Amino acid sequence: MERMIFPNLPVADLKAAERFYLGLGFTKDPQFSNDDAAAMVISDSIVVMLLQQDFYQGFLPQGDTPHLGSSGKEVLNCISCESRDEVDRILAACQTGGGAVYAPAEERMPGMYSGSATDPDGHVWEFMWMDPAGVEEPERTFEVSSNATVQEQNQAL
Repeated sequence: MERMIFPNLPVADLKAAERFYLGLGFTKDPQFSNDDAAAMVISDSIVVMLLQQDFYQGFLPQGDTPHLGSSGKEVLNCISCESRDEVDRILAACQTGGGAVYAPAEERMPGMYSGSATDPDGHVWEFMWMDPAGVEEPERTFEVSSNATVQEQNQAL
Protein backbone atom coordinates (compact mmCIF):
# COMPACT_ATOMS: atom_id res chain seq x y z
CA MET A 1 0.00 0.00 0.00
CA GLU A 2 1.29 3.43 -0.93
CA ARG A 3 2.06 5.74 1.99
CA MET A 4 -0.45 8.58 2.29
CA ILE A 5 -0.43 11.95 4.02
CA PHE A 6 -3.41 13.53 5.78
CA PRO A 7 -2.66 17.12 6.86
CA ASN A 8 -5.25 18.11 9.49
CA LEU A 9 -6.15 21.80 9.40
CA PRO A 10 -8.37 23.62 11.91
CA VAL A 11 -11.00 25.84 10.29
CA ALA A 12 -13.39 28.45 11.66
CA ASP A 13 -16.09 27.88 9.02
CA LEU A 14 -16.15 24.37 7.54
CA LYS A 15 -18.54 25.22 4.67
CA ALA A 16 -16.42 28.24 3.61
CA ALA A 17 -13.27 26.09 3.74
CA GLU A 18 -14.95 23.36 1.65
CA ARG A 19 -15.98 25.92 -0.99
CA PHE A 20 -12.42 27.26 -1.12
CA TYR A 21 -10.81 23.84 -1.67
CA LEU A 22 -13.50 22.71 -4.14
CA GLY A 23 -12.77 25.92 -6.07
CA LEU A 24 -9.14 24.83 -6.41
CA GLY A 25 -10.26 21.64 -8.13
CA PHE A 26 -9.98 19.28 -5.16
CA THR A 27 -12.81 16.85 -4.43
CA LYS A 28 -14.63 16.03 -1.21
CA ASP A 29 -14.72 12.41 -0.02
CA PRO A 30 -18.15 12.04 1.63
CA GLN A 31 -17.13 8.78 3.29
CA PHE A 32 -14.77 10.66 5.61
CA SER A 33 -16.73 13.92 5.92
CA ASN A 34 -19.44 15.03 8.34
CA ASP A 35 -20.60 18.18 10.17
CA ASP A 36 -17.22 18.45 11.93
CA ALA A 37 -14.79 17.44 9.18
CA ALA A 38 -14.32 17.43 5.42
CA ALA A 39 -11.86 15.15 3.63
CA MET A 40 -10.58 17.07 0.59
CA VAL A 41 -8.79 14.81 -1.90
CA ILE A 42 -5.80 16.37 -3.65
CA SER A 43 -4.42 13.13 -5.10
CA ASP A 44 -4.53 9.39 -4.47
CA SER A 45 -2.00 9.83 -1.69
CA ILE A 46 -2.87 13.29 -0.25
CA VAL A 47 -6.10 14.08 1.60
CA VAL A 48 -6.44 17.36 3.52
CA MET A 49 -8.68 17.01 6.57
CA LEU A 50 -10.52 20.24 7.33
CA LEU A 51 -11.62 20.11 10.97
CA GLN A 52 -13.98 22.49 12.77
CA GLN A 53 -11.92 24.21 15.46
CA ASP A 54 -13.69 22.49 18.40
CA PHE A 55 -13.33 19.08 16.76
CA TYR A 56 -9.64 19.75 15.99
CA GLN A 57 -9.12 20.76 19.64
CA GLY A 58 -10.18 17.25 20.68
CA PHE A 59 -7.03 15.82 19.04
CA LEU A 60 -4.68 18.08 21.03
CA PRO A 61 -3.32 17.42 24.51
CA GLN A 62 -4.91 19.48 27.27
CA GLY A 63 -3.45 22.98 27.29
CA ASP A 64 -2.52 23.05 23.58
CA THR A 65 -4.56 25.20 21.22
CA PRO A 66 -4.99 25.35 17.43
CA HIS A 67 -2.86 27.87 15.56
CA LEU A 68 -6.03 29.22 13.92
CA GLY A 69 -6.17 33.00 13.55
CA SER A 70 -2.53 33.48 14.53
CA SER A 71 -0.23 35.62 12.43
CA GLY A 72 2.50 33.02 12.98
CA LYS A 73 2.93 30.28 10.39
CA GLU A 74 3.64 26.74 11.52
CA VAL A 75 3.86 25.06 8.11
CA LEU A 76 4.00 25.96 4.42
CA ASN A 77 2.28 23.26 2.38
CA CYS A 78 3.58 22.85 -1.17
CA ILE A 79 1.82 21.11 -4.05
CA SER A 80 3.36 20.44 -7.45
CA CYS A 81 1.56 21.65 -10.56
CA GLU A 82 1.60 20.45 -14.18
CA SER A 83 2.59 23.85 -15.64
CA ARG A 84 3.30 27.51 -14.95
CA ASP A 85 -0.23 28.23 -16.19
CA GLU A 86 -1.67 25.89 -13.56
CA VAL A 87 0.25 27.76 -10.84
CA ASP A 88 -1.26 31.04 -12.05
CA ARG A 89 -4.76 29.54 -12.41
CA ILE A 90 -4.75 28.08 -8.90
CA LEU A 91 -3.48 31.33 -7.35
CA ALA A 92 -6.32 33.19 -9.10
CA ALA A 93 -8.81 30.58 -7.82
CA CYS A 94 -7.46 31.10 -4.29
CA GLN A 95 -8.29 34.80 -4.47
CA THR A 96 -11.71 34.17 -6.00
CA GLY A 97 -12.49 31.58 -3.33
CA GLY A 98 -11.80 33.80 -0.33
CA GLY A 99 -8.06 33.32 0.09
CA ALA A 100 -5.26 35.80 -0.53
CA VAL A 101 -1.95 35.76 -2.36
CA TYR A 102 0.81 35.23 0.19
CA ALA A 103 3.74 35.38 -2.26
CA PRO A 104 3.18 36.24 -5.94
CA ALA A 105 4.20 33.66 -8.53
CA GLU A 106 7.73 34.07 -9.85
CA GLU A 107 10.71 32.04 -10.94
CA ARG A 108 12.39 31.47 -7.57
CA MET A 109 15.34 29.60 -9.04
CA PRO A 110 16.13 28.49 -12.60
CA GLY A 111 13.39 26.13 -13.76
CA MET A 112 11.22 26.49 -10.64
CA TYR A 113 8.13 28.71 -10.78
CA SER A 114 5.96 29.09 -7.71
CA GLY A 115 3.63 31.30 -5.77
CA SER A 116 1.66 30.86 -2.58
CA ALA A 117 -1.69 31.80 -1.12
CA THR A 118 -3.51 31.56 2.17
CA ASP A 119 -6.86 29.84 2.53
CA PRO A 120 -9.69 31.63 4.40
CA ASP A 121 -8.21 30.44 7.72
CA GLY A 122 -4.66 31.63 6.98
CA HIS A 123 -3.10 28.24 6.11
CA VAL A 124 -0.36 28.79 3.53
CA TRP A 125 -0.28 26.74 0.32
CA GLU A 126 2.55 27.04 -2.20
CA PHE A 127 1.87 25.93 -5.77
CA MET A 128 5.04 25.01 -7.66
CA TRP A 129 5.98 23.92 -11.16
CA MET A 130 9.44 22.58 -11.92
CA ASP A 131 10.70 22.39 -15.50
CA PRO A 132 11.26 18.67 -16.18
CA ALA A 133 14.24 19.54 -18.41
CA GLY A 134 15.99 21.00 -15.38
CA VAL A 135 15.54 17.93 -13.22
CA GLU A 136 18.27 15.37 -13.73
CA GLU A 137 18.05 11.76 -12.67
CA PRO A 138 20.40 11.19 -9.73
CA GLU A 139 23.19 8.70 -10.25
CA ARG A 140 22.73 5.49 -8.34
CA THR A 141 25.97 4.75 -6.56
CA PHE A 142 24.80 1.83 -4.44
CA GLU A 143 22.26 -0.97 -4.34
CA VAL A 144 20.33 -1.98 -1.23
CA SER A 145 18.87 -5.45 -0.99
CA SER A 146 15.10 -5.51 -0.63
CA ASN A 147 15.70 -7.94 2.24
CA ALA A 148 17.76 -5.38 4.16
CA THR A 149 16.34 -3.97 7.37
CA VAL A 150 15.49 -0.27 7.58
CA GLN A 151 18.56 0.26 9.76
CA GLU A 152 20.79 -1.46 7.15
CA GLN A 153 19.24 0.63 4.39
CA ASN A 154 19.86 3.84 6.33
CA GLN A 155 23.47 2.85 6.96
CA ALA A 156 23.94 2.30 3.22
CA LEU A 157 22.89 5.89 2.60
